Amino acid sequence: MELPASLKSAVERLLENQPLEPLMKAAERLSSRYRREVRDGVLHIGDDLAAKAYLAARLPATFAAVRAALEAVAESRSDFAPKTLLDVGSGPGTALWATSDCWDGLERATLVEASPAIRKVGETLSAALPFACDWQAGDITRNLPALPPADLVTLAYVLDELPVDAVAKVTTRLWAMTGDVIAIIEPGTPAGFQRILVARQTLIDQGAHILAPCTHNAACPVHGSDWCHFSRRVARSRLHRQVKQGEVPWEDEKYIFIAAARKPATIKGARVLMPPRIAGGVARLKLCESDGQLAEVMLSRRDGEAFKAARRADWGDLLATDIINR
Repeated sequence: MELPASLKSAVERLLENQPLEPLMKAAERLSSRYRREVRDGVLHIGDDLAAKAYLAARLPATFAAVRAALEAVAESRSDFAPKTLLDVGSGPGTALWATSDCWDGLERATLVEASPAIRKVGETLSAALPFACDWQAGDITRNLPALPPADLVTLAYVLDELPVDAVAKVTTRLWAMTGDVIAIIEPGTPAGFQRILVARQTLIDQGAHILAPCTHNAACPVHGSDWCHFSRRVARSRLHRQVKQGEVPWEDEKYIFIAAARKPATIKGARVLMPPRIAGGVARLKLCESDGQLAEVMLSRRDGEAFKAARRADWGDLLATDIINR
């Protein structure tokens, strides 16, 4: 996956003539804070250099994860066509761009971001979009401004910056502003999965209907040392490779998310929870089924179309019921 052409061009203009060495150092500091989940009251992106480092090192991957999560929403709710977006902890507008790329017809977006540096970058980038974008200063845990409800509410890569005991409160607050659908995306780590589990249960307790990745509102069947997450491959630009000191022209971003809606959707199928294993004419799939149970499914060439569908399946796909119950 790559950034939309207009966003890619805007980012390249912002990074033009930026010296590489300080950008690399800033990117490493930023990555270190994210990896260690530092919560010291200091903004991760506190200045212009850190904001540019985020664009170069992290934006492609976070965009890919958010875009993939929204694709799953669109698959579960084909009738969903948001006209308004509220994104909290917006960074440079990652969820804004992913939403506009996923659905035509967005008319207004409200973006809330605490860091003046990355908010300024986001305002610059969003000027290329054909609808109104209202950028506001605010922090979901302290000074969130009064905001109108929106068709789609998003919170991407934000919970990992908050105290663990704030997850339920933040989720409840955002759900109150959700006109139809809410999507929360986190890094695909064991800790990220635990935060998503708290958000998921909070939404269910509030009467929400889960859309994705789960196809049910039952208790999550993933336990023990296992954790639910997915992966999206991201193309690296030359600058991206330089800043991250990598030679491979791609990277895999692991993420986890939860999406829920005000009204139920009919979701038929099971989610593929790990890369399908194909060997010797046999396909093995690990699935989360619509009854809330985990299943290990094995298909062979003798299963015809079901086997072909299994071979085409990717990690995170929704497989149709008639394939599972062959």
